[in-house]
Amino acid sequence: MQVTTLSIQNIHNHGELFAELLRARHRTFIEQAQWDLPQADGMEFDQYDTPASRWVAVHEFGRVLAGVRLTPTTHRCGIYSYMIRDAQRCLLDDIPPGIIDRPAPVAPHIWESSRVFVSDEVPAKMRMRVQMQLIGEMVKSARALGATSVLGLIPASSPRLARRVGLDCRPAGPVTWIGGANAVCVDIPMATKMH
Repeated sequence: MQVTTLSIQNIHNHGELFAELLRARHRTFIEQAQWDLPQADGMEFDQYDTPASRWVAVHEFGRVLAGVRLTPTTHRCGIYSYMIRDAQRCLLDDIPPGIIDRPAPVAPHIWESSRVFVSDEVPAKMRMRVQMQLIGEMVKSARALGATSVLGLIPASSPRLARRVGLDCRPAGPVTWIGGANAVCVDIPMATKMH
């Protein structure tokens, strides 16, 4: 099993990995969760997949097992910035503006994690290992980018799982029904986690 952080600068070194990541997101979010998201050629993408983002992929033998996208909270592309802030600014139809309980931050040391998934093809006996690999690389990459904190919108049941894999997810908003499930915005401090 390998873990890779992709960026626009290194994407050419990894063959089809980025396309496979977007295909895995398509299977997870469009085919299985039935979310109405942009897609092309069996790949899911949106306005936050820009050169400013990074993508973490856990993969094995060309198959993507899990992934997450990291986006700086300082980034802007047209009218968009990052998902949680754009929801608060009423730019997104599917996420209510009250998802975060404070003004969404814009700071170079705060990044957003989004499109977090573990493929349903990952056997139960491997899931914890895959999740640990994904979270470990996300933290390592976020720290390398200068992040001291990561904001994320996660399933409401995930903070318990996060503690099991070494993350301290602090609620940053109310539990809200989004995309067919309860979700919560969390703040994840990077300074003391995953040594």
